[in-house]
Amino acid sequence: MKNLYSYLLYSSFVIILFSCNPKQSTNPKAEISPLSFSDSYKAPVFVHDDRIEKIKKIAPKLQKLITEHAKTKNIPGIAYGIVVDNELVVSSATGFINIEMELTATPVSAFRIASMTKSFTAMAIMKLRDEGKLSLSDPVSQYIPEMAKVEYLTKDSPIIDIENLLTMTAGFPEDNPWGDRQLHESNQMLMNLIADEVSFSNIPSYKFEYSNTGYALLGNIVSRVSGIPYQAYIKTNILQPLGMEQTYWEYDSVPKEQLAIGYRWEDEQWKLEPMLHDGAFGAMGGLITSIEDFSKYVSFHLSAWPPRSDEETGPVKRSTLREMQTPQFSRLYAKATDFNGDPCAVISGYGYGLGIAEYCNKIKQVSHGGALPGYGSNYVLFPEYGVGIMAFCNLTYTSPYPFRDIGKLLFDSLDLQPRQLPVSDVLAERQKQVVELIKNWDLELEENILAENFYMDKSRAYRMSEIKEVLNKAGDIQSTNELAPRNQLRGSFEIQAEHGVIDIFFTLTPEKYPKVQRLDVSFEPNEKK
Repeated sequence: MKNLYSYLLYSSFVIILFSCNPKQSTNPKAEISPLSFSDSYKAPVFVHDDRIEKIKKIAPKLQKLITEHAKTKNIPGIAYGIVVDNELVVSSATGFINIEMELTATPVSAFRIASMTKSFTAMAIMKLRDEGKLSLSDPVSQYIPEMAKVEYLTKDSPIIDIENLLTMTAGFPEDNPWGDRQLHESNQMLMNLIADEVSFSNIPSYKFEYSNTGYALLGNIVSRVSGIPYQAYIKTNILQPLGMEQTYWEYDSVPKEQLAIGYRWEDEQWKLEPMLHDGAFGAMGGLITSIEDFSKYVSFHLSAWPPRSDEETGPVKRSTLREMQTPQFSRLYAKATDFNGDPCAVISGYGYGLGIAEYCNKIKQVSHGGALPGYGSNYVLFPEYGVGIMAFCNLTYTSPYPFRDIGKLLFDSLDLQPRQLPVSDVLAERQKQVVELIKNWDLELEENILAENFYMDKSRAYRMSEIKEVLNKAGDIQSTNELAPRNQLRGSFEIQAEHGVIDIFFTLTPEKYPKVQRLDVSFEPNEKK
């Protein structure tokens, strides 16, 4: 009966779906000329790339942390892994995915990953956007007519568009844990919810508020625009191209020896949580996958960095992935702390199906968690380090790993270093010329490398006097250090001198032949012994 019910539910969904004509974006697709790009750009690189060797060495410590976490939190089973670039370098598990059958957890065990599904939904929307089939600024009502009749809170409310749903700024109320229990509901239920005048907690485009309902609507839009059910679209256009053959929508499809059964901890014992079938709310949290399979998705997101001229290989462009990983409605958390618990302010915001945070120590992380009755999951990408960590567990609303302790291992114990930006050819050339300029103030050199504004704010005589004073304090010049680039056209370096260090910062113009538009020269004397 259970399989028959699933078939009837799926059939009803398809009938309802195709009774509506897909509505395409009315925005005309502009003609795009072939992209012209530079062959001189140098992408950031790892100077000493020993990340894999370092991370493999901490595997025993990581296993101990996970095992202790499972015991402390009463988690039946946990599977976890660490990805470096396109390789799953550490993967393991602890405990059981099925207590009754005594099935142990492994990296191929299949867990429901709940809200980690949202980035797949966002990726589907972005793929349709890239193909010119919709625009993020399109009103949602253009695809879901029922949305045209909703009652907004104020007369000056902006119309809800697709980007509002992606960034959770549509004004819908936070709907955990209500939304979790709607996973199996039909498409008709979702449309009835909207038609019956859904409630708002805010006006659109005003505040971020976590919304499962918004992502269910995005799944509906994917179905209508693509002409096939949402789940089929994700499988065909994202999962299969990434080789994710062991990722499922229906738990009935998962081999029994691989399926992680969900539990809650109550009355000092584990109790079964009922598993819901997949349905209209699947776009907000329905996927079931393993560490080995999900590592391919993590690798794909990491492949977006750094920007470069390599051929595209994924379901969506690298620039689209970076767009997904860009925060919207960012907020400052001044009292945040780092992995060690020390004060470290953080700027964070929600992108497209992903949360993004950048800490005062310059560590940027892209992440999303997932929680459903019976499950807890989380993954974190460190784009500038090419590292991703992930873990799944089978206990209701529980973090699957001690993230702060793992962060200490990676960034304190291992001292992982981010990619470094190489010096562009033009910056290297200008560095040599700047050193020559401040020594000699050659008129021909000035003409060649200084921008037209250079002497407008400070006269040539004043500039020369100012820098001459620095050189007099510094004494004999001994050596010039390597330039530290901030981008292709801006950087700083030090000149070691007899009495101290000369600090130099310069930035170039946007002209085809970039010239020096700003030059800061200062002196830091040696400490007296």
